[in-house]
Amino acid sequence: MSLITSKEIFRKAYEGKYAIGAFNVNNMEIIQGIVEAAQVENAPLILQVSAGARKYARPTYLKKLVEAAIEDTGLDVVLHLDHGEDFEICKQCIDDGFTSVMIDGSKHPFEENIALTKRVVEYAHERGVVVEAELGRLAGVEDDVNVNAKDASYTDPDQAVEFVERTGVDSLAIAIGTSHGAYKFKGDPKLDFERLEKISNMLPNFPLVLHGASTVIPEFVMACNEYGGNIPGAKGVPEDMLSRAAKLGVCKINIDTDLRLAMTAAIRKYLVENPDVFDPRKYLGKGRDAIKEMVKHKIRNVLGCSNTL
Repeated sequence: MSLITSKEIFRKAYEGKYAIGAFNVNNMEIIQGIVEAAQVENAPLILQVSAGARKYARPTYLKKLVEAAIEDTGLDVVLHLDHGEDFEICKQCIDDGFTSVMIDGSKHPFEENIALTKRVVEYAHERGVVVEAELGRLAGVEDDVNVNAKDASYTDPDQAVEFVERTGVDSLAIAIGTSHGAYKFKGDPKLDFERLEKISNMLPNFPLVLHGASTVIPEFVMACNEYGGNIPGAKGVPEDMLSRAAKLGVCKINIDTDLRLAMTAAIRKYLVENPDVFDPRKYLGKGRDAIKEMVKHKIRNVLGCSNTL
């Protein structure tokens, strides 16, 4: 098996009305937990690397870890750059063997976003790599992404059509009410399904993407706090809303915060209950197990992509 692009798995997801999980990776244990879950669930898989992950683990280590996971499990995997901020980082990841990159020009005016995205698309397509872009801005904080609520904006359907036609991009991340990070919503979260359905109808058979789609499951927030944390209560995106979005043209759903919370809760619990342990394999192993169970849950109960390979 090998590194693949998302073209074929997105086509099947759109036709099957399910979504594929794009899980952020930062180290070996996270990668192992994710791919083992996908193997059990017989599900397609996107592993994505943020700017923060590249700084922390360094690109060569992450690429080799993903290649090792493919060899170990026999899975095909999409290796994706999450939130590439400029042409240079997208070029570097393409040259390093990534099969998918995201150019996030959402902070720029519409015409500048188009020009930047088109430049990345031209370079990527010449090398067999697919490109995701973003139109509209999500609020929230995650790694190097930091957008104030006042600067957030929903995706305009007419602009979405023009953007896709003029750039030739392969998928589009849209803003319909999700938010990055653990500190998401003060009130009840609401997704603009009317806007989503309109965009999907205007871009038939075109894969849409949701960022900021972690649920911030309360039991993991409570567990983190019980064992020494101070994470304020937060409301994420309800899982039934994500499942509904998958039936309306969303083929890729990004998941990061829920993984961090699950892993952190498991490690904190183990260290508090076993204060004399100093073997990182023991507590990191618990974190890996928590990642695996979280990803299995997402694939089976939220994304709907179990047994779709």
